[in-house]
Amino acid sequence: MHKVDLALYNIRSDLIIENNSLDFVKESYTKNDIKVDYINLPQDNDLKKEAGDYITISFQDITDRTSYNNVLEVLNLELKRILELTNIKKEDKCLIVGLGNSKSTPDALGYETLKNIIVTRHLYEINNVDRTYRNVSILEPNVLGNTGIESFDVIMGVIEKIKPDFLVFIDSLSALNINRIQKTIQITNTGISPGAGIGNNRGEFSKNNLKIPVIAIGVPTVVSSSVIVADTINFLYQKISYQKNNYSKDKLVFKNNINYLHEESKLSKKEKEDLLGIVGTLNDEEINSLMEEVLNPIGYNLIVTTKEIDFIIEKLGNLIGTSLNKVLHDKDNL
Repeated sequence: MHKVDLALYNIRSDLIIENNSLDFVKESYTKNDIKVDYINLPQDNDLKKEAGDYITISFQDITDRTSYNNVLEVLNLELKRILELTNIKKEDKCLIVGLGNSKSTPDALGYETLKNIIVTRHLYEINNVDRTYRNVSILEPNVLGNTGIESFDVIMGVIEKIKPDFLVFIDSLSALNINRIQKTIQITNTGISPGAGIGNNRGEFSKNNLKIPVIAIGVPTVVSSSVIVADTINFLYQKISYQKNNYSKDKLVFKNNINYLHEESKLSKKEKEDLLGIVGTLNDEEINSLMEEVLNPIGYNLIVTTKEIDFIIEKLGNLIGTSLNKVLHDKDNL
């Protein structure tokens, strides 16, 4: 069988849950069809990820009021958890940094979130604030291509000037699964490497180099063409398996029906091979690497997003901003 060196193609995901980390899952629960996985990653792990706490919130939708409120409730709980795990005190000053590029919608999650944050630092400076609110400031460093200045340099300068006690970073991420695009929130206290998911790493923001605790909140908003092709092959298996298993029960059941998405493929190896030839003999990792090998050399492994990205980014920014206001200021009426 043809072997491909994955290192040559930089196949990676920003999501800990997609990095073969199931062995490290410490706790999982589901609430209102929203799944939460908590991982405490040890030092010297095989994933080449920073040790610390990772929380993954998986959901299907936030575009209607009920779904939005359900996800908001879970996000509030998990943000409180990460603050406790990171030993953040109520009086600690917070700087929220919105990473990314406001001119590129899939990369504008940080910018959209900052628009919803309740800022109080300036009121603390003039002693004109209800001190039951936390001291919170925000920063949008933008990207090197727009400013000519590395984000790290901008952030370090602000930290030295205003001296926050901890940082919260908001950023768009990359995923290796279509199902996770705009449907997953990752929270961690291990730091963040902007642009790493699309091979444009601008350096790491972590406690190690910033010298204060760092909490990162991210949502995958883009996926590569190779992932879409690989996922489509698996969707094909699922659909044909569904049709095969349901055809005798109702000959119309599979027409324009998406129920197959909720069933695992029951096709045998022989059936997959009959369907797709040699491609049908490959496992998921081999299919992904093959698609990378085909598309990368010709420059067609595009980074893509969904057609409703403008609306979704606005909703996600509002969701995360609302939750941060609620948790950081610890106010029932926010």
